[in-house]
Amino acid sequence: MHIPVSAPANNPLRQIATNDQDVERSARRRVSLKEPMLIALETLRAHKLRSFLTLLGVILSVSTLIIVVSMVQGANKYVADKVANFGSNVFLVMRFPLITSAEQFVKLSRSNKNITWEDYEYVRDNMRLADAVGLETRRNGTVKYKTETIEDIDVRGVTANMGGIDTEEPVLGRYVTDADDVHRANVTMIGNDVAKRFFAGVDPLGKSIYVDGEAYEVVGVAKEMGSAFGQSQDSFVYIPIQTWRKVYGSNTSMNINVKAAAADLMQPAEDEARVLMRARRHLAGKQDDTFGVVEPSAIMELYNSLTGSLASGSIFVVGIFMVIGGIVIMNIMLASVTERTREIGVRKSLGATRRDVLLQFLVESGVMATIGGIMGVLVAAVISFAVGKLTPFPMDLPIRWVIIGVAVSTAIGVFFGVYPAYKASKLNPIEALRFEA
Repeated sequence: MHIPVSAPANNPLRQIATNDQDVERSARRRVSLKEPMLIALETLRAHKLRSFLTLLGVILSVSTLIIVVSMVQGANKYVADKVANFGSNVFLVMRFPLITSAEQFVKLSRSNKNITWEDYEYVRDNMRLADAVGLETRRNGTVKYKTETIEDIDVRGVTANMGGIDTEEPVLGRYVTDADDVHRANVTMIGNDVAKRFFAGVDPLGKSIYVDGEAYEVVGVAKEMGSAFGQSQDSFVYIPIQTWRKVYGSNTSMNINVKAAAADLMQPAEDEARVLMRARRHLAGKQDDTFGVVEPSAIMELYNSLTGSLASGSIFVVGIFMVIGGIVIMNIMLASVTERTREIGVRKSLGATRRDVLLQFLVESGVMATIGGIMGVLVAAVISFAVGKLTPFPMDLPIRWVIIGVAVSTAIGVFFGVYPAYKASKLNPIEALRFEA
């Protein structure tokens, strides 16, 4: 009689079968993102030089993008703070508008007359939307104290109310007053550079300096302004406008500074000033303005158009670098597919799907490009920091563009990894297992 005998629990054959089933079930699970990420990192670590050369295009493109944007953004912010800052809600009425060509300058030089004291008085007395209307003029001069002399000093004649319009303000002493102006007093508020050069460690108030041979009593020292593109903004002396006219005459164009009553009245105030100047100069309706009305936003628009051209050209170059970097990544991934053909065959024979293999290589390609993008950001950050510290050129590292740079590099890696990943997923497992590297 046949008696069935069950296999013992510790039967080696049953254990092997169970292990094979576990391996097969494990292989059939979808590939997670963690595994291909780890494989990509291991590949980069194992082939450092090849990995660096592979990612060089991405590194260069991202670092170039970040550096250019840092330069443009830093310069824009710098110009807004240092160059185009006339004061809060302030615009200028000048002889010329913003000029962008030599031909325009020659043409306007014939038609645009100097802004005179009488023009200023007319605008000042008739403006209704202005909080204040001031006047300033300037020229280069020489300043002397005892045996020390400074050349090319900006000598500015100002009305007393310019203290509440302009961005310069006294840190020591006072500004020019109406009494100084009325009496044509020889007093001056000096810039920080002049104070440091002449009065280091000494109280400058009450001391006398010579400006173009005329003696002036120092009544104030201006707050330090710093420099703009390497040019100091503290090399100046302020004197009353009537004193200026007494010493230098009136045959010089002046700038009318208009402070609008409120921010939302800037444009109406500009229109009002324009109408008054046109009426003052008896211009017909179809005649062009023979003066300029300049506001900070106009300067920024002009500057942004210039830097925008630079940025556009740079982005084109960055795009070329990105494409080159993507092509290099694609070639390396194709080589990787060839090197790992047997591995792919084993995976597919154990149940890995085409989707699993495709995802694995796409993730590897994306991770490689992302690392390249991060390295590019680090390079750009170091260069931007060094340029900002060691040169007068302003740099402003934009976090938004850092994120964009890394995201674009990742997208480039995934895009150029599609073909190698597709090729790997299409491999026949039997032929792949027969492949000899």
